Amino acid sequence: MTWLTLDHWSPYAVGAGIGVLSWLTFLLSDKPIGCSTAFARTSGMIERLFRGPKAMERPYYKEFPPVVDWEWMLVAGIILGAFTSAKLSGRFSLTWVPSLWASTFGPGALARVAVALVGGILLGFGARWAGGCTSGHGISGTLQLAVSSWVAAVCFFVGGIAAAFLIFRVIG
Repeated sequence: MTWLTLDHWSPYAVGAGIGVLSWLTFLLSDKPIGCSTAFARTSGMIERLFRGPKAMERPYYKEFPPVVDWEWMLVAGIILGAFTSAKLSGRFSLTWVPSLWASTFGPGALARVAVALVGGILLGFGARWAGGCTSGHGISGTLQLAVSSWVAAVCFFVGGIAAAFLIFRVIG
């Protein structure tokens, strides 16, 4: 079990593991892997805390009820798995400003948090607008040979490269 303590895992082994997880997901739930709906459901759970049952009147929450489902548990598992992996490899640290960001923009945490917040909001809107996220389209959709998912996956890479170029070459 020493492979659990490695700093970096083989991308081939991880890819094969994600493929097996996708197969099991289709076999057991007849649904594709996806994460973005879990975040939308979480926002509904938070809204329900403040507005009560009135939050359930929103058309979006009628289609995607704010409940803990298997996708929500997948996101919880991703967070728990990442934490466990970091702890086992001895690489866990609480860092507000990663070294690449600090070397480009300075050590201030406020700008880093603001950019992360705006990026997360844009990512959430984009995932809902596209009808899925990188895991939904990039893994499950491409696995099913869906043309829309292949187009989305290409756009993910193009958008990611453009954003990194903009942030670290133009702005930085």
